[in-house]
Amino acid sequence: MDKIRIGMIGVGMIGKVHLDSYKDIEGAEVVAAADVNESELGSVAEKYNIAHTYSDFREMLKRDDIDAVDVCLHNNFHAPVTIEALKAGKHVYCEKPIAGSFIDGKAMLDAAKQYGKKLHIQLSFLYFKETKAAKVLIEEGKLGRLFHARSTGYRRRGRPYVDGYGTQYFTRKETAGGGALLDMGVYNISQILYLLDAPEVLTITGQTYQEMEIDKRRKNISQFNVEELGVGFVRFKGGITLDIIESWAIHLNDFEGSSVVGSEGGLRLPGYAAGKPVPLSYHTNMCDLEMDSSFNLNAMDFRWRNLRDNTDAYDSSQHHWIAALQGKVDLLPTAEVALQTMLISEGIYMSDRLGREVAAEEVLSLSESLAMSV
Repeated sequence: MDKIRIGMIGVGMIGKVHLDSYKDIEGAEVVAAADVNESELGSVAEKYNIAHTYSDFREMLKRDDIDAVDVCLHNNFHAPVTIEALKAGKHVYCEKPIAGSFIDGKAMLDAAKQYGKKLHIQLSFLYFKETKAAKVLIEEGKLGRLFHARSTGYRRRGRPYVDGYGTQYFTRKETAGGGALLDMGVYNISQILYLLDAPEVLTITGQTYQEMEIDKRRKNISQFNVEELGVGFVRFKGGITLDIIESWAIHLNDFEGSSVVGSEGGLRLPGYAAGKPVPLSYHTNMCDLEMDSSFNLNAMDFRWRNLRDNTDAYDSSQHHWIAALQGKVDLLPTAEVALQTMLISEGIYMSDRLGREVAAEEVLSLSESLAMSV
């Protein structure tokens, strides 16, 4: 098995999560790390036994013993750092969302194609057991012709920083690009797009809100100027539609899980951060009877691991990344799905600003770069 040598760019909260994951992946070795916070970089390097550290990531990219880099920075830094890494001949694994705007994400994907390198985006929901099961059921035709889906994400009061956790950079458009839609919505929307096989987007309409009570001192410090709630409606080529609701804060006690429905059946996915466990469920009619059923996903996982090849390559986003670099499996189209997710999210922002439905072509032509240099 080939050893994949990795350079980390960013060792903050998310960077540490990635480093913890690499410890459990055979074949992954973090050999270098870069961060502008030299004090934090030093302590992280000591904890994770990282031999080489850099305050300037560009210097790290000059190393010829690094196969890939892992970008764990705030959203609007993704594009410039990723593009420099691709240009330097490194494969890139980047945190979600792909970037802070569609045009920046597209520049990343274009650069990966230009330089012939792999670009992988962290979309963790694609590796959940329920996503794997739903994908098989859809591909085997158990839902019939797909025509509608719903993407839902729920937090009762979980806005970064102002509600007591995380940093203020999640709540500023200048660093994050957006709020709930780009923080957690990217997981739910990308999961649905993956299950739908990413049909072409035609139009988007939506609205964003910041209405809930908020700690004034923390709001002033954070300069909170992004949405805490986003809603939208998307029309795809072929007649499929998608409605979206994503909440950082709302006066409601849970949302139902996301869903996909077709002419022969429907699937409801477990709700994220719901107050009680909700299983993946399948709904259809049988013998003129309405039938609701659930699945034993643990038994599925056990059986597939024993009967199928390379199932560990889909245990997590990082397992998949390393396996793809080793040539064990083909890389899932996470960059393409992440870019389409950004197209929809930016379309909701644009629709809110213009007060009308927008065409996908308008987002493509009017998207503005939010990229910031490190």
